[in-house]
Amino acid sequence: MSSRTRQRPSDDLWRLLDTVGNDNAQGEYYLPDVATNAIAEGLPVEVAETGEAEVQGINSRAELALAERQWQDLKRVEAMEAGVTLKAPETVFFSYDTQLSADVTVEPHVVFGPGVSVASGATIRAFSHLEGARVGEGCEVGPYARLRPGAVMERGAKVGNFVEMVQATLGEGAKANHLSYLGDAEVGAGANIGAGTITCNYDGYFKYKTVIGPRAFIGSNSALIAPVKIGADAIVAAGSAVSRDVADGELRMVRAEQMVKPGWADRFHDTMKKKKADKK
Repeated sequence: MSSRTRQRPSDDLWRLLDTVGNDNAQGEYYLPDVATNAIAEGLPVEVAETGEAEVQGINSRAELALAERQWQDLKRVEAMEAGVTLKAPETVFFSYDTQLSADVTVEPHVVFGPGVSVASGATIRAFSHLEGARVGEGCEVGPYARLRPGAVMERGAKVGNFVEMVQATLGEGAKANHLSYLGDAEVGAGANIGAGTITCNYDGYFKYKTVIGPRAFIGSNSALIAPVKIGADAIVAAGSAVSRDVADGELRMVRAEQMVKPGWADRFHDTMKKKKADKK
């Protein structure tokens, strides 16, 4: 291909890479051979100057770790220069495509996997892990939260400590503050997810969706057995296992009748204390 017909300098790159061999004392592939082979074909070659970090060689896991550290340091500086607050920069780790808007605050020991965007005013608290997630304006994440692929938090939503989300949307102003799992779920604006609530989305073969309406209140330690829909303004009583849809404004309480045996505990303690004394 002549220089006249080439559209851009990279047109020949992949072909030239295929010409690089390892017929040398070290048995290694050397990228500078691309330039050597291009010159041999009469193609124009130019020199570009850059910093050492851009072209450093990586021949061991230790050198790979060093290059990763240098790259992370660069991304941390770029983030702070763009208006992001990093409370302990050296403990925050970015992916190649992490997008943090200005006025985002990131506390110590946060890891961003691929595919994360965080809008202005959001706070990512300590020891949280995010991957494939979109965090809206003014949201709060963590501490100790995990947002997995498909997690979406709309404006002002909040997930607290030990909350996990995957393929789930938390509507504007909705909250899941403690110890909850939201998988394959849609949570309406202003809804409250009580501590210990889980969406039972997987039966071992297929996954099913849970829909929770606006302003619904899900009591602590509830199990929502998908597919199921909780209506707007509905209340699910604490400790309920819900397997059928709950209408708008309805209270759903799923509990076994409590058994009461007056004096039973006193008799039990007396009996066991006597048995323990007899063994001495």
